[in-house]
Amino acid sequence: MLEIEGLNAWYGASHVLHGISFSVEPGEIVALVGRNGAGKTTTIRSVMGLIAKTTGSVRFAGTPLLTLPAHARFGLGLAYVPEERRIVPGLSVRENLQLGLVAHSGAIDERKAIDEIAESFPRLKERLGQEAVTMSGGEQQMLAIARAMIARPRMILLDEPSEGIMPVLVEETGTLFRRLRDQGVTLLLVEQNVEWALRLADRALIIDQGEVVHRSAAHALLADKAIQERYCAV
Repeated sequence: MLEIEGLNAWYGASHVLHGISFSVEPGEIVALVGRNGAGKTTTIRSVMGLIAKTTGSVRFAGTPLLTLPAHARFGLGLAYVPEERRIVPGLSVRENLQLGLVAHSGAIDERKAIDEIAESFPRLKERLGQEAVTMSGGEQQMLAIARAMIARPRMILLDEPSEGIMPVLVEETGTLFRRLRDQGVTLLLVEQNVEWALRLADRALIIDQGEVVHRSAAHALLADKAIQERYCAV
């Protein structure tokens, strides 16, 4: 579904990604792990068109992405949940969810879509009229995920979804991701909570200094504490 070959990326003059290559198959969860600053977030931001200078090849369902603007990538069925969540101040939970439909290319019943997504997020269902930024950090994370899901994307890229939320919500999030996978949604997950990510994912990649240095089944990396210590320990 997602094919990345020889991806390079720069922040100004700083060369951050050095020829990254990997693929994500339909209906699987792939975890990108590694230390802070390794290039994980830059990888998914490059896929979404949010890095100014990139070279190489990125294809989604056969469509080349690097020449497309970011909004066109959303329109292909890609969704993105950034680490900072980007909940819009002054808007209610419902209004933030409506923003997730803006880039949708097809006809969709807005009210039905919100009602359906609210059923998957009981905490949000109770707060549709509440100003979104007054919710807890964990609830805002749930809103960011729900906003990405509402247009029924084929693939979701998630940056640190467990960051700053209570353990009970982390486990709820994992359950949700497994349910999405079972429904055929593909997930690419950047995560510092390595053990949680590896218990959740089907496959895992380690990025270090802008390169893929390890790839394996997630359960194999979960059992390999030496590799985790070498590349993932803070």
